[in-house]
Amino acid sequence: MNTPFHLKGHAAKIGIFLLIAVLTSCNALKRVEEDELLLTKNNIITDGETVVDEDIKSLIVQEPNTRVLGYPLRLNLYNLAKKDPDSLYQAWLQKKPKRKERLASFLSQKQVEALGESFLVKGYSEWLKKIGEEPVIIDTSRTRKTLQRLSAFYGSKGYFNNSTTFNIVEEKRKQRAGIDYIVTLGKPYLIDSLSKNIASPAIDSLYELNKRSSFIKEKKQFDLTDFNNERQRLTGLFRNTGVYNFQESSITYDILRDTTEIRDDQNMKVELNIGNLRKRGDSAVTTSEYKVFSFEKINIYADYNFGDDPSELQSLEFENNTIYFKDRLRYKPKALTDAIFLEKDSLYRDLDKLRTYRQITNLNTFKYPNIQIIEDSTETKLISNIYLTARSKYSLGLNLDVTHSNIQRLGIGFSSSLITRNVFGGAETLSLSARGTFGLLSDTNLPEDFFSEIGADINLTFPRLWFPFFNTKKLVPYYMIPQTRISAGTSFQKNIGLDKQTLNTILGYNWSPDTFRKNTIELLNILYVRNVNSNRFFNVYGSSYRQLNDIASEDIYTNDPLLSEFYDPAADPNEPRLLIPAGTTGFTEEVLNGTVNSSADDFIEVSRIEERRQRLTENNLIFSSNYTFTKNNKSGINDNSFYQFRINLESAGNLLSALSYVFPFNENDNNSLLVFGVPYSQYVKTEFDFIKHWDLKRSNVLAFRSFIGVAVPYGNSESVPFVRSYFGGGSNDNRAWFPYSLGPGSSSDINDFNEANLKLAFNLEYRFPIVGNIKGALFADAGNIWNVWDNVDDPAKTFSGFDSLGDIALGTGLGLRYDFTYFVFRVDAGFKTYNPAEVPSKRWFRDYNFGNAVIQIGINYPF
Repeated sequence: MNTPFHLKGHAAKIGIFLLIAVLTSCNALKRVEEDELLLTKNNIITDGETVVDEDIKSLIVQEPNTRVLGYPLRLNLYNLAKKDPDSLYQAWLQKKPKRKERLASFLSQKQVEALGESFLVKGYSEWLKKIGEEPVIIDTSRTRKTLQRLSAFYGSKGYFNNSTTFNIVEEKRKQRAGIDYIVTLGKPYLIDSLSKNIASPAIDSLYELNKRSSFIKEKKQFDLTDFNNERQRLTGLFRNTGVYNFQESSITYDILRDTTEIRDDQNMKVELNIGNLRKRGDSAVTTSEYKVFSFEKINIYADYNFGDDPSELQSLEFENNTIYFKDRLRYKPKALTDAIFLEKDSLYRDLDKLRTYRQITNLNTFKYPNIQIIEDSTETKLISNIYLTARSKYSLGLNLDVTHSNIQRLGIGFSSSLITRNVFGGAETLSLSARGTFGLLSDTNLPEDFFSEIGADINLTFPRLWFPFFNTKKLVPYYMIPQTRISAGTSFQKNIGLDKQTLNTILGYNWSPDTFRKNTIELLNILYVRNVNSNRFFNVYGSSYRQLNDIASEDIYTNDPLLSEFYDPAADPNEPRLLIPAGTTGFTEEVLNGTVNSSADDFIEVSRIEERRQRLTENNLIFSSNYTFTKNNKSGINDNSFYQFRINLESAGNLLSALSYVFPFNENDNNSLLVFGVPYSQYVKTEFDFIKHWDLKRSNVLAFRSFIGVAVPYGNSESVPFVRSYFGGGSNDNRAWFPYSLGPGSSSDINDFNEANLKLAFNLEYRFPIVGNIKGALFADAGNIWNVWDNVDDPAKTFSGFDSLGDIALGTGLGLRYDFTYFVFRVDAGFKTYNPAEVPSKRWFRDYNFGNAVIQIGINYPF
């Protein structure tokens, strides 16, 4: 009986041995000649100190071969390729007399030549070279180029008299060496005095008014970065104070030093030069003074098509704007002018032009606009022509999704959406969508294994904050691209859990002061959840059934004739099973009513199970409001060093609680107030989410995430609704556990929809390239969920203070990702490193092997 186990173990050991043998047998020096050295590392040393700044280290021209977890994978893949497969193939053909002729007679001459180009002969070597990396041989010419870069860099920081050299440090291992780049800085140069030479009076006046903000200051160490920043500051200043045509190239600096001064003096004089505007004509370049411009006229061309003749268009004047259109104007004038931040008689500002681009794009009604700025005949005023080309009024979208989870064996989803633009003439957008998911369930305890979910939503978006009797423009200006969203949706499930039916309505607002911050307010979020098949609770929540059935299987209950009707007569007498739902309901009632003589521990356990059943099967009515603030400093899609912060505050039930003092609400047996026959939920919830990424050079990234969330019930509720509670596990959480299978606390409610109202989660992931678009990751996920300040009193599930932090679960693992540019496909294998559900002596590294690994599949990175 044990033979297969041992064979499996031996096979695994042999596989590992062969893998190690292959890896160690790869000779990193296979393509390194006897008189060459393989570069293994670089060091930069300035005045005796090793440089750790990655920006400075990026100046090195020649980097060692990349490594995956310390192993030169790409180098060894390159070395596996044949050096000259064409010559080897020809040599093989000529090795034996008439081999080529016999092969040609069997295949044909053309096929013999094609064989030489085939993947087996040549193609795989080319592929290995492509995904691999040829050995990096120390090249002193490239080393000297690095010295030039380092000297120039430190010179830009004011160390003009720096000196550089390098040492090649050979290792004990054969033909391997590192390079030490040694920099002696010397004394830095300081800015002794500042002067200016500005040709245009208008520019000179603007400079004098704003020179206190200059990056260049007297007695400050020379730094070329300050000069570049000052050029950008001045260009932005002038172009945002009326000088629409200012050229950054007009700004130059003269660095002066009196040669009669003593040689040790490190002071320098700086002169700022701002020349006149340069215009290139047909035969010569002319110059003229810069002037401050204001707008004489703003023209808006609605529904513009290239080639339209403006003289054939109709026009109207609205708020100092002239709007041109064909036949009839399909937009409310105010909807157009609210999106334009260029105003008549105001100074030109680049910022207003940028905001106009953003807001028009945000309307989702026009294609990217064309804004033309021209001078009038006086050469002191500007005319702005804004050309707006309408997008299609209607657009239809269709999507197909295939899903898999621990709940669904296979799911196929369909969704369709119809978008209607400019619904009421104010650039409003109406979206109608329908969706459906159908498939097979993973849960075999249910009578059917087929499930379905259908839903529909309607969304209406206004490009402004819509609030009756209140002017929001002063509070949230239009440049913050405000939006109002009104939505309603419903969904119906069949054979999924308790078959929920939901109805949701939202009135929300969002605005973004800049590209890095966003505010979202849901003034009213109404959610109604109805559980259609609440009698199926013990079929769905298997762990709760097992706990109840284990109690009911004790002799004191199975031998009681009053309880015999609650057991399945077809079950094995030695393994009694309560009927669902009649048996579970009847047994619970008899225990809690005191009809049967149960122990105190059994009574408490049955009471907890019943409380959980009632909590998860009750219908929910949630009237909530919430506010979310998000901020990040990510500068672009390729920025791998950034942070992201999100905080959310939510409150539910307060409006209905206030109305209860005006209108008499009915009550249920638990003294909870009812609205439409359903007890409304009352709670306060807050969440804090922080993400930080560090760029570790050469596409290596360290990513960290922390999440803290708590929802506290009060007033009309003793617990938080299931849809607003937290769960642990899953592809974006603790990847060593499936969704809903972790916690609460140290409880062992596995294979169940476990949830609670407090959550802590901390994730750390190291991401690194492997080959081409294939990436790798090592991760550690820590966290858990607990019950706190609600009606759950099980010590194993509740958070009771710092001692409960010992229930934080730890999962570690590794993953593979394939980057498709537009999205990342991800597979992770998580291992239960510390499992608080086990007894204390078995919590660490229990079942820590690939046989018990949890495989998670996801799209894009988890954080």
